[in-house]
Amino acid sequence: MDQRFDVTERFADGAQYIAGRLREGGSEGTHAVVDPATGEQVFGYRLAGAADVDTAVAAAGAAFPEWAGATPGERSDAMHRFAAALTERADDLAHAESLQCGKPIKLSTEFDVPGSIDNTAFFAGAARHLEGKAAAEYSGDHTSYIRREPIGVIGSIAPWNYPLQMAAWKVLPAIAAGNTIVLKPAELTPLTSLMFAQAATEAGLPDGVVNVVSGTGREAGERLVAHPGVAMTSFTGSTAVGKRVAELATATVKRIHLELGGKAPFVVFDDADLEAAAHGAVAGALINSGQDCTAATRAYVQRPLYDAFVAAVADLMETVRLGDPFDPHTDLGPLISHAQRDRVAGFVERARGYATVVTGGEAPGGDLAKGAYYRPTLITGAPQDSEVVQSEIFGPVLVVLPFDGDDEGIALANDTPYGLAASAWSRDVYRTGRASREIRAGCVWINDHIPIISEMPHGGVRASGFGKDMSAYSFDEYTQVKHVMFDNTAVVRKDWHRTVFGDRQT
Repeated sequence: MDQRFDVTERFADGAQYIAGRLREGGSEGTHAVVDPATGEQVFGYRLAGAADVDTAVAAAGAAFPEWAGATPGERSDAMHRFAAALTERADDLAHAESLQCGKPIKLSTEFDVPGSIDNTAFFAGAARHLEGKAAAEYSGDHTSYIRREPIGVIGSIAPWNYPLQMAAWKVLPAIAAGNTIVLKPAELTPLTSLMFAQAATEAGLPDGVVNVVSGTGREAGERLVAHPGVAMTSFTGSTAVGKRVAELATATVKRIHLELGGKAPFVVFDDADLEAAAHGAVAGALINSGQDCTAATRAYVQRPLYDAFVAAVADLMETVRLGDPFDPHTDLGPLISHAQRDRVAGFVERARGYATVVTGGEAPGGDLAKGAYYRPTLITGAPQDSEVVQSEIFGPVLVVLPFDGDDEGIALANDTPYGLAASAWSRDVYRTGRASREIRAGCVWINDHIPIISEMPHGGVRASGFGKDMSAYSFDEYTQVKHVMFDNTAVVRKDWHRTVFGDRQT
């Protein structure tokens, strides 16, 4: 296929996927999907309105009894077919993802797509292992056991930085547990979410189990979160919007799962492997052009290694190749939009007043000037309380600060409101063990930064939210626990009845 993925014919019927088919949105508004590498529109569609959300929720509600009533084996079989359907369209998914996001094609083909397929295969197996506490006679006269049951219709909102993977993270644990779902992708990047839903139907999942509404947060997103027919909301995005989601969900007393912003510390102790740490910092800071909530953003380096680390990182950043996302040699693509590039540039320009921009700090010229590109940027000398240290920039920007003792390094790592991810670098197992215990984050990598696997959970603490994506732990978000208790005595008048009947005799 042509590297510039043509989506017009594929989505000619619209960018909403409800009850197993594409349809036009009902809103008066339209939206353009723009290739951020060129600034050119590649697809235009009518946005979802409140009525579309209502229709999607109704479709999910109608599909729920059948899907929830399927055996774990039946759901598992359908999801194995789902993984196979995704595998068959892996190339299309990768090209669509790179087109709408500007991701280097090697990132889409080696990370986003295979990771999403692996997630699907994992949850196909996990669907057969929804377990509760073993049955037992805890009172002596009764047998108790636990049922894990699906919640109902899930309303999920996904961000634009990893559209395919976030669709997978939202949809898969929900449907593996027997729920049905309405997913709202970011209006900037609906393409792979729609393709993901189409693959589910192709695999034989009943119509209405997976639905997609492509609309704005204000119109479609808020309607979905507040909808009385939605039993649970899962949201990934900024902490500010997460607060609004929580406010809306509270009105209908629905369960929420929030994966919010991050400002991941990268702590380098003085006995670390300098070369490994420098490579890890550059890779961890620049993956997906730095548009990753777990990206390495704050490197704290113990003073004996500080100067050498800064020099090594600067040298490595200079070797990173910006270019056409569909060129297999491109290392770094554009940011998602020109507005996001300008936002990142604003952080860097303001930092020049109180810190040093060692390398980068500009948009490239030449053939790349028309895209939303920004050079890898290294900043030093920023105060701990400055915005480039405390705020989520979401771009290819790494700030490096020195520390002296281990206590200070860990304290600095914890000195932001966030707590999504972190890493610690040392050859000393006791140092890294302490860091893994004391750094407040949902994930702490040791001598690496970024890798994720389907079998392990992802989620944060504090301003980074709560709840888990991926792994069997995510079933805690998408199931409700029911206690069932059987009387084993067949006695008419139980001993505890005396609290009501007093000392009367039968």
